[in-house]
Amino acid sequence: MGRWRAGTVWLAMSATDGFLFHLDSTVFNVFLIVQVGLDPLQLVLMGTILEVSYLSFEVPTGIVADAVSRKWSVVIGFVGTGCAFLLLGSADSFGVAAASQVLYGVAATFVSGADVAWLTDEVGEDAARPLYFRSEQFYNGGALAGIVGSVALASIALRLPILICGLGYVALGVSLLSLMTESRRPTRDAGTKLRHSMGNTLRDAVRQVRAHHVLLLILATAALHGASTEGWDRLAELRFLRGIGLPPLGELKPIVWFGILDGVALLLGIAALSSVKRHGHLEGHGRIAKVLALVDVVLIASVVGFAVVDSFWWAVCLFWIVGGLRSLRGPIFTAWINQGLDPATRATINSMGGQADAIGQAMAGPIVGGVGRAASVPWAISLAGLLRLPILFLYVRAIRRGTVGTQAPDEIDQELDLAEE
Repeated sequence: MGRWRAGTVWLAMSATDGFLFHLDSTVFNVFLIVQVGLDPLQLVLMGTILEVSYLSFEVPTGIVADAVSRKWSVVIGFVGTGCAFLLLGSADSFGVAAASQVLYGVAATFVSGADVAWLTDEVGEDAARPLYFRSEQFYNGGALAGIVGSVALASIALRLPILICGLGYVALGVSLLSLMTESRRPTRDAGTKLRHSMGNTLRDAVRQVRAHHVLLLILATAALHGASTEGWDRLAELRFLRGIGLPPLGELKPIVWFGILDGVALLLGIAALSSVKRHGHLEGHGRIAKVLALVDVVLIASVVGFAVVDSFWWAVCLFWIVGGLRSLRGPIFTAWINQGLDPATRATINSMGGQADAIGQAMAGPIVGGVGRAASVPWAISLAGLLRLPILFLYVRAIRRGTVGTQAPDEIDQELDLAEE
């Protein structure tokens, strides 16, 4: 098999990843609820196990990519992901399903970061930049196809799309052995240099965060966002299945509803992102903070509203609002926190934000799940929505101070005093 150009491989890999991931994710929770029989606490613990596994292995597997081979790191990650989904598709108990999430969490860390680093090495920074945006379009196209395929296969058997997803990821990993070039290989002492560099950068980032307390609030915001999303992601389908109910669709099976729900939410997210790219002009901390505050207020109201309504169509509308706003919120929040950061520690602070999100999911997940088991799913989803409330205080502070970056607080105060004069 001939080698493809790196950019073509990247776009094909993005589309395939989007297709395969949504082949599984569309039926993931439904499979666990209907086929494996998990309760609310066990559903949320699946996410907790995944996040803890991911956090535990993120740094060690990153060293593999930087010190051994980025190509092999991506290949190992996709093959491991496929094995995880094959294990999940064969699960008939919580223990087996949980083991699949451990394997998935470890495998995902091999791909995370290594794929982008590989592309940048192969084509250069300038050529890679537009490919990042194009790959988002390819991923979304694959995702829509994956949703349709998942519904069709799940109508035959709920396990089928998950098992085919697993086989697909294994095939993708094996194919990339031939398709991926690797013109730049890490040097033998890269591992040692990397460890020293990582240590220095981490210490600098920690100093930045401790010196500029607003960054601590940013990390708290990321953790609260993760805490809120975990309960929603794991329990929204359960609310439809065992609470609100799903109306019949003629001769079609109920799983079709979840394809419709996920598909429309994805399209709304794509439309929202396109609108922001064309008309957003989001510059300045105050303006972005106001937009984010509005988004999070609507998210809180929509999640809590979804938890308490009994009308199917009201629940569907709120589900779509939450999906669209979450797709919109991510890139806006990323743009916001990156304004004013020290370039030397920008990547590490962003990584810390991602880790804070995962920690929030891992810590709040069992609590939200416990509420779902002890009280009810609506109470658990309501709690998940309300966990977002403290985020609003950060926005208020950011709007008043005019920045959330690493500029020294006394410098900010001096600028504010001059502005008032």
